[in-house]
Amino acid sequence: MLTVGEKFPSFELTATVSLDLKKAFETITDQSYDGKWKVYFFWPKDFTFVCPTEIAAFGAMNKEFTARNAQILGGSIDSEFVHWAWRNEQPSLKNLPFPMLSDIKRELSAQLGILDLKAGVSQRATFIVDPENIIRFVYVTDLSIGRDPKEVLRVLDALQTGELTPCGWHKGEETLHV
Repeated sequence: MLTVGEKFPSFELTATVSLDLKKAFETITDQSYDGKWKVYFFWPKDFTFVCPTEIAAFGAMNKEFTARNAQILGGSIDSEFVHWAWRNEQPSLKNLPFPMLSDIKRELSAQLGILDLKAGVSQRATFIVDPENIIRFVYVTDLSIGRDPKEVLRVLDALQTGELTPCGWHKGEETLHV
């Protein structure tokens, strides 16, 4: 698995970005959000039970990530058409404000080292990537355990200080001065 300090891999994927079929799909690459922090999070598959809770929670916090010059990008091994159908079917995903990446060939998941070979899906993994495309944070949970986007935002805030931050630190609190 790629880890902190390594370069996020180059990729070109189709993403679902809208419910309007005329504007539904867009090509996204590792260079699409140049100069921004990126929060990539992967889930095992669409039309499941834990995944929409996380995706909707990241969507609800999108403005907070955007305010920190960060772009959220979600993805799984499902096709862009499956993403589109799921967004149309699942009320909590209809107004999703970030792209849903289709890693149907499993290439990005394999490059990241998050392809669960037994299940054949992406692991429930999160990467915070700085504007130079360097991985600064990796968070992987069991396929059955959902993530907390608030913790991801807290870590992004800490990384953006460029300073030492103690356990449980939150934006606006004192950093460590040694």
